[in-house]
This record gives sequence, structure tokens and C-alpha cells, in this order.
Amino acid sequence: MDERARRWRLVLGGAAEGALDGGLEGADAGMDAALAALYERGAGLGASAPRVARWLGDIREYFPSTVVQVMQKDAIERLNLTRLLLEPEMLDAVEPDVHLVGTLLSLNRVMPEKARESARAVVRRVVSELEAKLARRTRAAVTGALDRSARTHRPRRAADIDWNRTIRANLKNYLPERNTVVPSRLVGYGRRQQTVQREVVLCVDQSGSMAASVVYAGVFGAVLASMRSLRTSLVVFDTAVVDLTDQLHDPVEVLFGTQLGGGTDINRALAYCQGLITRPADTIFLLISDLYEGGVREEMLRRMAAMTAAGVQVIVLLALSDEGTPQYDHDNAAALAAMGIPAFACTPDAFPELMAAAIERRSYDQGPMASPSRIP
Repeated sequence: MDERARRWRLVLGGAAEGALDGGLEGADAGMDAALAALYERGAGLGASAPRVARWLGDIREYFPSTVVQVMQKDAIERLNLTRLLLEPEMLDAVEPDVHLVGTLLSLNRVMPEKARESARAVVRRVVSELEAKLARRTRAAVTGALDRSARTHRPRRAADIDWNRTIRANLKNYLPERNTVVPSRLVGYGRRQQTVQREVVLCVDQSGSMAASVVYAGVFGAVLASMRSLRTSLVVFDTAVVDLTDQLHDPVEVLFGTQLGGGTDINRALAYCQGLITRPADTIFLLISDLYEGGVREEMLRRMAAMTAAGVQVIVLLALSDEGTPQYDHDNAAALAAMGIPAFACTPDAFPELMAAAIERRSYDQGPMASPSRIP
């Protein structure tokens, strides 16, 4: 079988066996069997843990990890393998990723003790990889923004001069005959302070559709909490509200403190978070939610308006995940937009710049912040 026919055979599956010359052999046959077990009718994996574990081993052998993660997600959704994830041997066989962590967190309350340690190991591995990828960029972006936002009119070094702001501040001193601006007043970056400069409140919807966002919010919350210049709080909610701030030193504990699924009462969560805000003008409030409100909508909108009026910088992330545009409540998003409260989806890679823009009170549509999908 030539390469073109081989590729078409793998794409089309067993139904194309008679239409193409020759059959698949060796690794190609194993790859085809792994695909057929998931995507072809009549094949299937069944409900046998040993068989599923072997299949998980096969796909890790034949496909790159990014493809393995997609196939695992499809298997959990299409073949209803959630129950099997409660068995330790299954957890040892899977390729850990954010979606798998979300599934495990949704099973947290029904997970038998023998599977709990294996589940924690999976979650810790994913969290460690995410921290290694995201922590440095987040700290650098936030620290730089805090330094830039602390302006001084007596910069000590040329490197501390903010030339863009200095030029704007001295445009009245433009000399046309010399084609230059004479800076009578310098604007510089302030020196880094050791005191708390901003309060950050992360309020995270833990309904089932927000699983990936909960995972990323837990990791970012831990990173922000490690910075002395920020005072970070993390609150998760469904119809009840849970403050996980005391656990931010360990993001794995944070994630196992969540309870994915259930209803949504944004208004109740906002009421609690309002009590955490002590310096409104220096506070960034991030609501991570798809805005499907099960509580009192009018009261929820009133609280958001009150926080904004008090000087709190309010931002709504409809999703904090690698996926594209999420499902969300368009009416609530439009109502918030009318108040001047931005609502958009944000990828984890864009979150550090989002925080930098929030600290400097920049527009989120400028520069790298064009990467979040602005909605509506």
C-alpha cells in the first residue's frame, strides 16, 4: 500500500478496507485498531478496566501526547469511561492534562480512598507543569506593571525615565525651529516597593462547564499569592461560597477544595467578595464565570455596578482556558458591558498580560491583549 492510500485507510477506517489495495501491517494495524475502538461503531472499548488500560497504553505508543489527550477526552465523553477513572490502575495509565484534572475534580466526592492518592499524583503532575510554564511570565509581567505604575517625577537614572509619558507631558514645550521637545518635567518609573500595592480577588465559578478555568485559576492564584506586592484572595462558588485563600500555598490542595458541578449563585459570591475588599481603588476583582446566574440577577448587576463605582477594577473572564469562545449568558454580558465592565475569554498564555494591563489600567484591546476573544 502506497503512502497516500495508507493515510486514507487510517482516516476512513475499516469501511475503506475493500476500496484500497492491500491492508495495514505492523504499527499501522495497531494504530488502526486503537482508532477503531474509539471512533467506529461496533468496535468499542467496553467497560473492562484492563482492556481500557491496554488501549491507553497503545495510544501513547502510537500517537504524540497532544493527540493522546484529545483521544482520552473523546473516550471519556463518548464511551462514558468516567467510572473507570476511579480505579488506580486506570489513573496510572492515562496521559495527564487539564481536562483529565477537571474530570478527576468532578469525581472528588465519590472517589474511593484507594484511588485518591493516584488522583492526587496526576493532579500534582499537571499543576507542576503548568506552574513551570506560566509562573515566571506571570511574575515578570505583574512586577513590571507594578514598577511602571509607581510613577516618580524625580527619576534617579536615565534607565528609570518613562520617555513616552515624559514626551506627552512636555508637548507644550515643543520647539519647531529645532524639531524637538524640551523636557521641563520628567516622568519616571518608581522603585519597587515591598508593601502591598494591589489587592486581587479571584472569584471562580465552579459549575461543571468551568472545569478547565477552575484548574488554571487555582494555578494562577497560587502564583499571584506568592508575590509580596499583592494580597490575593481566591473564592470559589456554586450555590454556596468557599474561601480557599488559606490554601493558596499549595494549588493541589486548592483544586481538591473545589467541588465541580451544581448550580450557580453569582450574587451570593459577590456579596462575600465585597467584604474582602478593603482598598477599592487598589483592588482588581476578577470574576471567572459563564454568567449563567441562578441567583438574583438584578442584585448581581447592582453589586457589580457598586464595586465599579467604588473604584474597584472589575473584569469578567467568561473562560480561562485553551479553548475558543465559550458558551455564556449574552444578556448578562451585554448588561455588564453597558456598565463599562469588560467581559471576554482569556487563554492562560494571555493572562499575565491581562494582569499587567489591569494594574496599569490600560485598555485590554491594545498590544498583546488582542489575544483574548473579546465578547460581546
